Parts: sequence; structure tokens; C-alpha cells
Amino acid sequence: MSTAVAGAAKDASASTSGIVIPEGFTLHTENSSHILISSKEEAFLNPVQEFNRDLSVACIRVWSEETNREKQAKWKQAQERRARRETTAAEGAKKVKGECSYFRAHRSFGAGGGLFNGRVWAADRLCYSDARTEDRDVHMSDLPQISEGPTKIREYQPYKFVLLEALSATGLRSIRYAKEIPLVRFVIANDLSESATAAMRRNVDLNGLGPDADTCQDGCLGPSALDLETKRPSLGKVRVNEGDACALMYNHRTEKKRVDVVDLDPYGTAAPFIDAAVQAVNDGGLLCVTCTDLAVLATTNYSEKCFSNYGGIPVKAEYCHEAALRLVLNTISTSASRYGRYIEPLLSLSVDFYVRLFVRLQSAPIDVKKAASKTSMYYICSGCQSFFEQKLGRVIEKVNESTGAKNYQFKTQTGPPVPPECPDCGFSLHLSGPMWSGPLHDSQFVSRVLEHVDGNLDKYGTSTRMKGMLTVAKEELNVPFYFTPSKVAGVFHCTTPPLEDVA
Repeated sequence: MSTAVAGAAKDASASTSGIVIPEGFTLHTENSSHILISSKEEAFLNPVQEFNRDLSVACIRVWSEETNREKQAKWKQAQERRARRETTAAEGAKKVKGECSYFRAHRSFGAGGGLFNGRVWAADRLCYSDARTEDRDVHMSDLPQISEGPTKIREYQPYKFVLLEALSATGLRSIRYAKEIPLVRFVIANDLSESATAAMRRNVDLNGLGPDADTCQDGCLGPSALDLETKRPSLGKVRVNEGDACALMYNHRTEKKRVDVVDLDPYGTAAPFIDAAVQAVNDGGLLCVTCTDLAVLATTNYSEKCFSNYGGIPVKAEYCHEAALRLVLNTISTSASRYGRYIEPLLSLSVDFYVRLFVRLQSAPIDVKKAASKTSMYYICSGCQSFFEQKLGRVIEKVNESTGAKNYQFKTQTGPPVPPECPDCGFSLHLSGPMWSGPLHDSQFVSRVLEHVDGNLDKYGTSTRMKGMLTVAKEELNVPFYFTPSKVAGVFHCTTPPLEDVA
């Protein structure tokens, strides 16, 4: 890294006027973050993806605030339970202390002990020998101690999370996460390319997020970056790692080494990284996935490639982009199920040339068993594009009337639901899937993200588009696929009815 870049690092966050741009570099600014792009094309940056980065910052920030509130509520409950235990212990100690005073006031013996109520007592111990019972011996130091001073007031410390970006390229996304999300503890920015990691270190230093001057800057985080937090707290808020993305995530798959958020934004498909990613995320953590191969996901031109990447056959219809989202969700769900985990889609969008998904991961055997009932095959009509769902499994829920406990039975599904030809137009039906048939969004989460964007319009360069996409997602029905009046009218050769009459 040049001396000019290092000297400008501290002033980068204030304004671009204080940044010295070395020869052969151009400055790219996005919100409050700045990066230097080399003319040698060290790493790939797509400016069109600003909407993707804006949306990711907003969603992760809202998720982090929600997670912090949940942990704070659990902390308060734990403090209340602890206070109740301390109160009970104090009351018990007072009672025992009062009984000890009673014995001292009524015994008529010296320091060596004596006889009281037919029992032999020792002076410094609550000890007696009785013919009806065994010898009992309780020393005064064994009794609960009553706190004399005031109870120490404990304060809740906000939960800071760790984020791993497996494919960082220039590091712009990681830098924005570190600067724009208050609850970030640190970000692990990884890339396999040596030139890309060099560009990342340069850009991290430019934004003042790198390690201190007296800290080793070799960039090697070892097998677990989390272990280094307590040993070397000055490693910086963005920690650059050069290595294979899957290997890094597999190194974080043990429970103590997991991270809270994993972001996958590859050039093409994210399929090779999903198995490692679902193991590296904490319970309740967030998995963010981008896939840019819509030529495979949203058409039937490469159905064999779609099956090899995502384990399903795509759809050729006007709702093919929604089917692409459901194919990726099914891949994440099946990968997570292998390890006793299940998914909760928070937001799933098809944007321009890619799909972007935000999924929460949890561990629960009973919910893993429900995955088959949220997976379906679809019969798609080649004429009118009607669709017919064939679920792979079904769940029977029985509630105990006396206790209210729920009992689940998991059964196979009957089929097929339709004859070989479409019952509406007579055209042949094509099979697609398996794919996710559950919800694509969490409406409450989408509402909170929308509220956040409304309150921070000046912080996102694509806020107008964000509001539009989030509003559409919030208003969507929780059912697979859709139809448009113009397409239906074209199939039956009739006039398209007004949208007001249809809606």
C-alpha cells in the first residue's frame, strides 16, 4: 500500500476532499464509504449492485436490532429470576440466623457445650446427638450469608454480532456493513484472490477500519477469527482473510466458532457455498444469498444445469422469477435439514439479473420434519400457464384438549393432482421442482425494514426503489405464483378486463 493512501486513511470517513488519490487509481464513493479502484482491475465491482448493498445494510441492521431486543428481554428475565433467588436465599438466611440466636439465648452451658432439651450441643456448632436420629452437624460458616451492602446494579450490554462475507472482492460491502450498522462487532472479509485481498486491505485502511499501527498486518486470521477477538482486540473492525470461502466457513461450523451473519454474493451461482454457509451461522442468525444465474434459474433452456446446481427443474411461465426464488430456497432448506436446521425466509426478491434472499436459520428437529410439507412439485400448463401443486409430504396436527399440547404426525402425500392434460385448455403439462412452497417473506420483518428506510431516506442512495420493492413484498399474498389478466385474456382470445375490476 502506498504512503499516500496510508496517510489519507484517517480523513476518509470525514470527506472525500481529504483523500489523496494515487496515480493509476480512481475513487469510488458509496454513501459514507470510499474505495480506490485500480486500473489493473485487481477486483470486480458492479456499481449497479448499489441497490443490493443498500437493501442488505437495511435488512441486516433491522435484524440486528431485533436480535438485540430479544436478547435484552431474555437478559431481563434472567435478572428477575436471579433477584428472586437472592431474595429467597436472604430470607432463609435470616430465618436460620434467628434460630441460632434462640439456641444461644437458651442454652445453659459454657464454651465447651452442654445439655439443652435432652440434646447435646457444641458451643461453636449447631450440633446435637439424639437417640431418635443420626448425629447432625452444621457449622455456622456453612449457613447462607446475608449481603450487608447494596446489591450491585447490572446493566445490559448491547449484543454485538460478527459478520462473514465469504466473497468480498473490493471489500466495499464489508466496509459499508462496518460503518453503517451500529451493532457490528467486526466483519470478516474473505477472498481467494491475492490481488483482491490486497485491494481490500488498501480500502479498509482508507476508511480507517483496519488494525492499529502497532498490530501485525499480515492479514492471516487463522482457522478461527473469533478466537482472536479476546487475544488481539486491535485487529480492526474489518478483518481481511485470504483463502477458500468454503474452507473458511467450514472452520466456523462448530457451535463456539459460528458467526451471526453470512453473506454470499458470488459472480454466478451460490450453490457451491450453501452447504458450508448453513453450518457457519448461529441459531437465529442470518444467511444472505445472491444468485446471478437467472439464465439457468428462470428458463427451461438449461434445465439440466439448474438441476445439478439447485436440485430442481425450473419453470417456463410469466412467474419464472418467483420459481427461481423458490428453487434457491429449497436448496438452502435441504442443505440446512441435513444438519438438523430449518429456515425462515425473511425477504426474497428477484431484482434485475439476480435474486437476493435473507433467511434466518434455527435448529429444531420438529421443524426440520415439516420441511417436506413445505416442498412441492408443480405441474405447469404449456398453454394457459395454469399450475397445479403436488406437495411431497403432509403434516397432521392433533391438539390435546386437556393439556393443549400439540402432537404431529408426518404422512406421505397422494397424487398426481391432475390428469396428463390441462383441465382448463387441454395443453400438455410439464413437471417442475421440487421447490419451496412455503412463505417467501416475513411480513412483520418487511414492515420493520420499510419503517427503517422511511426514517433514513438520506442514508440510502436507492431509497425510492427500496420502498417500492419492500411495499410490493409486504402486500404479496402468502401463496405460490400468480397470474396477470392480460396473459389469461390472451390465452382465451378475449378483451383484457380493467385492473380495477380484477382487483
